[in-house]
Amino acid sequence: MLQNYQPMAKNSNLSQAKSAKNDEFYTQYADIQNEINAYIDYNPDVFRGKTILLPCDDPEWSNFTKFFAQNFERFGLKKLISTSYAVESKAVKSGYMPSLFETQSPDFDEIKTRIKGKIFTLDSDTNGNGRIDVEDLQWKYLDRDGDFLSEEVTALRDESDIIITNPPFSLFRDFLLWIIKANKKFIIIGNNNALTYKEVFPLIKNNQVWLGNGFNAGNAYFRIVSGADKYVSGVYDETSGLVKFRNCCWLTNLEHGRRHQPLQLMTMAENIKFSKHKEIKGVGYKRYDNYDAIDVPFTDAIPSDYEGVMGVPITFLDKYCPEQFDIIWRGGDMEWAEKECDFFTPPLPLKMAEYKKQDRTWRVQNPYLLCENDKVQTVYQRIFIQKKK
Repeated sequence: MLQNYQPMAKNSNLSQAKSAKNDEFYTQYADIQNEINAYIDYNPDVFRGKTILLPCDDPEWSNFTKFFAQNFERFGLKKLISTSYAVESKAVKSGYMPSLFETQSPDFDEIKTRIKGKIFTLDSDTNGNGRIDVEDLQWKYLDRDGDFLSEEVTALRDESDIIITNPPFSLFRDFLLWIIKANKKFIIIGNNNALTYKEVFPLIKNNQVWLGNGFNAGNAYFRIVSGADKYVSGVYDETSGLVKFRNCCWLTNLEHGRRHQPLQLMTMAENIKFSKHKEIKGVGYKRYDNYDAIDVPFTDAIPSDYEGVMGVPITFLDKYCPEQFDIIWRGGDMEWAEKECDFFTPPLPLKMAEYKKQDRTWRVQNPYLLCENDKVQTVYQRIFIQKKK
């Protein structure tokens, strides 16, 4: 439900949203269905006999809860658990109204509804109609506000087998580490920039975490809560009530078929002759001045026959097949920041402090090219890969 978002050219609005912790976005049912079906297609029993936890989820409104409740029997689930976060604990409290599902219950409490989180569970046919679905959801107030770091929700994490949700943009790093610490399987929505976090990228490099099936044509649409539109001007459609972002992704450690589909690529000679990119066609590939690798600015321009190291865009991860390429970094295991890569050191007369101002992200290697008059041209974040041997 809570989306981490940061579309290009809208950083000022998104920074405001991040600062305000106003990142409450609802995932579309069709997007959830499309993603989950990719895992089912690869392994029909992937969820069978499993307990699924949907934290950060406001079950009354969330499509995650509706989807898994409606498919409880089809997937062969053992138990479904959803938790919500109390409105009074949120940075943005306006516009809150408890749902009819809650207010018509004899357990409804006008005070608790604002200060307590809620938990919804589904594991049996409670209404006796012969099937287990959304009509059988049971709910109660949590003892506390539903913070995922609380002992209460952490205990639910430990009980579950798979965690699936759209976690808060502002807390994505902490949320992922909370999952990894418990060694749980998961499917979550994130922002492409989060892939470069020092806590995330090593997991991707070591094939412990990878991108999911992805949004249709790379476009993610989310419904927003009242008042959030002021943070997303330019990407918000008043007619549909949806916002559109292009740099959102699904992150997971569950297998799906798309992950093992190799890229169909041309050779280096073919790229130089036929590439649709003017940076490559008739020009060739530039070599970094501070690292022994060639720069490949587009994923579809990766030469299939090049045996050396290549610097490729972060978007490569969406097409990464571990049987085709290795993700590497210079010298094997390395520390982060200045100690991570000695090829960060710029040539004179550019000082290191000045270079750091140009290159603020130290999560993924940023090589550079020398232009006229030895002026440094920094290259946007690159991941270094090599053809699988």
